[in-house]
Amino acid sequence: MKYSRIIGTGGYLPEKILTNDDLAKIVETSNEWIVERTGIKRRHIRSPDETTTSMAGIAANRAIEAAGIDRSQIQMIVFATCTPDLFFPNAASTLQRLLGITATACPAFDVNIACSGFIYALSIADQYIRSGMVEHALVVGADSLTRLIDWSDRSTCILFSDGAGAVVLKADDKPGIYSTHLHTDGSYGDLLHVKGDVYNAPSCQYINMQGNAVFKVAVTKLGEVVEETLRFNNIDKEAIDWLIPHQANLRIIEATTRRLGFPMEKVILTVEDQGNTSAASVPLALDIGVRDGRIKPGNLLLFEAFSAGFAWGSALVRY
Repeated sequence: MKYSRIIGTGGYLPEKILTNDDLAKIVETSNEWIVERTGIKRRHIRSPDETTTSMAGIAANRAIEAAGIDRSQIQMIVFATCTPDLFFPNAASTLQRLLGITATACPAFDVNIACSGFIYALSIADQYIRSGMVEHALVVGADSLTRLIDWSDRSTCILFSDGAGAVVLKADDKPGIYSTHLHTDGSYGDLLHVKGDVYNAPSCQYINMQGNAVFKVAVTKLGEVVEETLRFNNIDKEAIDWLIPHQANLRIIEATTRRLGFPMEKVILTVEDQGNTSAASVPLALDIGVRDGRIKPGNLLLFEAFSAGFAWGSALVRY
């Protein structure tokens, strides 16, 4: 039986950093107020000459280098983003060109599920590898959410930032990705969205969020999907070496771990220094854990994320 295994990770964060004190100069807020409610102290903002795809290209190159393969071996690109640079061509095909992958047999396509996008993209690539159609796949999560920020709205401008993360998957006889679990409930769509449509005044469209309502549903659904993952694989939470959650808000992460009885010492956290990088947050946290040595070969990892839609998902992965 074929499985897919992560053999390389990569990440990228823009150099420009916006601190809470910086935000306090442009909106009525303070470092203490933001930290208490979100756990965020700083976030990264892309420069004018950077794009979602250019950030993804750096993360992808780092993942390919870590995997120790030639980019010509990549047979599929799945790009999770809700902030592509253009309506079309899609971000994945632009990334393919940027990486110099010229094989036309390498399909490249986008997945737009906001913050849960990486887990959805990972699940798609995993299925292609399990089916035997693909040997190597590149899965990317990248977003430029600061382009959708109303900087006078302190309920949202404190949360979001820009960045990119990527992994390379390879077919293997031993399990790497054990299972993925995906859910969507469109009835919650009005609680977190960007107003308007893509044809009308896109420069005036901003993220709108009913924070308290999103918080309550997120904690419930994330707890449920983690429990579903453990049941499906017939394991206890003690078997998990690292929980790698979507880095939206420290309070959501803490509430979810309390519900599960999972120790915070086994959670990879980046939210303090990165804010919410949307589809990039899980692969960025994974990459940081791998590169600083906390995540070791053989560790059992649990990814989980929640996003607009509402959409949420998880993946159980042996690194």
